[in-house]
Amino acid sequence: MAKKMLRMTRFTTSPFILPALCVLSLVGTPCATAARESSRTLSLATSDIRITVDTSAAQPRLDLIEASSGFSVKNHADEPLPDFVEMNGAQVRVRWEHRKDLDSFDGHKIVIVYESQNPRLRLSWKWTVRAGFGPVEHSITVENLGEREVWLPMIDSMRLSFAVPAASQMRNFYVEKGAGTPSPQGIHLENIANGYRWTGFSSTYAHTHEGEPREIIPAEFVFDDSQPEQGWYAGIEFSGRTRVSLKRNGDVLRSVLGLNPDPGPFRTRVVPGGSFESPTVFLGAFSGGPDGAGNQLRPWVRAVLGNPLTWKDPQYPYVVNNSWGSGMAVDEPLALRMIGESRELGVEMFHIDAGWFRGVGDWYPNPEKFPHGLAYIADQAHKNGLRFGIWVDWTQAALDTQPGALNVHDPKVANWMVNDVSSDWKPEEFKGQTIDLGVLAAHDYLRKEVNRIINDYHLDMIEHDGYLVAQGCVRDDHPHAPPNRSTMKVTHESGSDFVLASNSTDVSYRAVRSYYDIYAHTRAEHPGLIFEICNDGGRMVDFGSAAHGDYFSITDTYDPLSNRRAFYDASYLLPAAMLESYVEKWPTPRPENFLYMLRSGMMGWITLMLDTSAWRPEQHEAANLAIALYKQKLRPLIRHADLYHVSSRPDGVHWDGIEYWDPTRGQGVVFAFRGSVPDEPEHRFALVGLDPARKYRLHFQDGSSADQKVTGRDLMQGLEVHLPYPLSSELVFLTDAGINR
Repeated sequence: MAKKMLRMTRFTTSPFILPALCVLSLVGTPCATAARESSRTLSLATSDIRITVDTSAAQPRLDLIEASSGFSVKNHADEPLPDFVEMNGAQVRVRWEHRKDLDSFDGHKIVIVYESQNPRLRLSWKWTVRAGFGPVEHSITVENLGEREVWLPMIDSMRLSFAVPAASQMRNFYVEKGAGTPSPQGIHLENIANGYRWTGFSSTYAHTHEGEPREIIPAEFVFDDSQPEQGWYAGIEFSGRTRVSLKRNGDVLRSVLGLNPDPGPFRTRVVPGGSFESPTVFLGAFSGGPDGAGNQLRPWVRAVLGNPLTWKDPQYPYVVNNSWGSGMAVDEPLALRMIGESRELGVEMFHIDAGWFRGVGDWYPNPEKFPHGLAYIADQAHKNGLRFGIWVDWTQAALDTQPGALNVHDPKVANWMVNDVSSDWKPEEFKGQTIDLGVLAAHDYLRKEVNRIINDYHLDMIEHDGYLVAQGCVRDDHPHAPPNRSTMKVTHESGSDFVLASNSTDVSYRAVRSYYDIYAHTRAEHPGLIFEICNDGGRMVDFGSAAHGDYFSITDTYDPLSNRRAFYDASYLLPAAMLESYVEKWPTPRPENFLYMLRSGMMGWITLMLDTSAWRPEQHEAANLAIALYKQKLRPLIRHADLYHVSSRPDGVHWDGIEYWDPTRGQGVVFAFRGSVPDEPEHRFALVGLDPARKYRLHFQDGSSADQKVTGRDLMQGLEVHLPYPLSSELVFLTDAGINR
């Protein structure tokens, strides 16, 4: 393997002298990132964070967090080992012993091992570095070494407790999912005053009920409000029912991350030879406020969680044409017409949405709509130079009785479902009753079914939608914990039963692990396949999904404002290339409105979801040029550049904008959007990340201003954009023109 360039990073803010740490400047296995400070402490580091763990106490503890930026904080919270387990219906006390002989410690991992003799359990407390930059990761695994099953109580993924000066102005930044439609707020920046209490929840459902807090993308950015806005960030790499909490009492700031313990009490079965692993969490340190954290976290997500084969494709993220502009009416003539239109527009993938199948749970082409089958459509797409993908809600069962259909009255299928359906139950057009993926037989069947769909229909991409992962289950004979029926609630919505019970988190935990396993095997069998994660648009946007899929539908509402809001929010945490906006039909009386509509979906992954045959010739020409510009100039920046939120969150009334800047290539772009207010023809965007001493060449794509050279200092004070019409846009390209002389 070719040698990679190394850089030396020295942390100088520790209360004791630290050795220099050799860290890769590129993604790869870190060089000498771990060190033994003493007989009781170990350290692990990237170029951005260094942690020290204390192994001397009866319970393990993360002791110290330090950042290359100068931030340093001591943690006072042990991570408590479970005091008891349940066996044969009775609580059994657990006495843990530190097995130093089983500990392991190398350049990228620390594993501290504890064992219990009766019951026979082994707990491994792990810290890992998987890239030379960004955060470190933490997980806890409990193995059952005995011959009887045990039931574990809740084990949190990570506990933090920091002493902060009583006068310090701490802030908590977190981001809502765009589930269904983005809320009016979307992002939250809150003062962490004495008495502050906050918990953010995440699941695969993200139901939004009036008066209740919306689900979050499971992460927190916690920092001191004074310059340079330093602090830590932490997040959960899991799609199930999780929570992140933060509390302040005087000069003590506490945070807990892990599975959601409510409604509880949580318990999970571990069979002999089996294991339980807490959701992996990541922990990083940063300066520069939310954008500083995001510009460290996003590249790490790409490098560590993302699929390397996907990111090697220079056409990622693709330009897609989706059939849902015609709803369920999609058929063979429409598909063939859209393939031809896609080729003419320069689109790179044709995507058939819901409506192609015989029925819910019966994932075979409707022969009346597709007399030649889907493979024929795929082959036509491929002949026209397009990739081909389809929508499928593959964990749903319904009423079809043809061979291969998941029928709710089939005794085998009925036992897999989260609840029995009533005699008069009917599915919706594309949603039915959810299968519990945690059931091994269901897992095995659906793994083969997903593979069949991919093979039979010659897919390059598969999108899953609906409520793929069970939220809860009424069954007593599934691997998950049985529910407490006295407190169980079952509601019916969108064709499915939703169960909320004491076992909901365990049901979700097992179903998510099964879902991950199915997609891991599918990716191994189809290395070039692309996975879209939809789940009713933006309900499953999280870091666990980022590790198993390639891009997200970030909202189920597709007008320009909703697209920009959802992108503005999610782009603080996740790579822009993974964030898909569907562009739907929208009033465009002027050419400027048409480009405004397209560009509102072009800041990340763009999918057209409208009837392009209805466009006027000038709109076809404008779209063709916009797509070509996206592929040539915007996509490289979306893939590689830093991203800055250089305006307030979009409100559709005033101006908003996003800046991309790639310091390595010396190139960038500002997406500028004018709102509906008639008396705001101009706006100044204070740019970020530039060198005040250098000059930058500006090119206004639509000619709203003449090309010019401006110093970085002036641009950081404000880039002025003039647009004469409301609901219009401009792309301002920046190129480094050298030292200002």
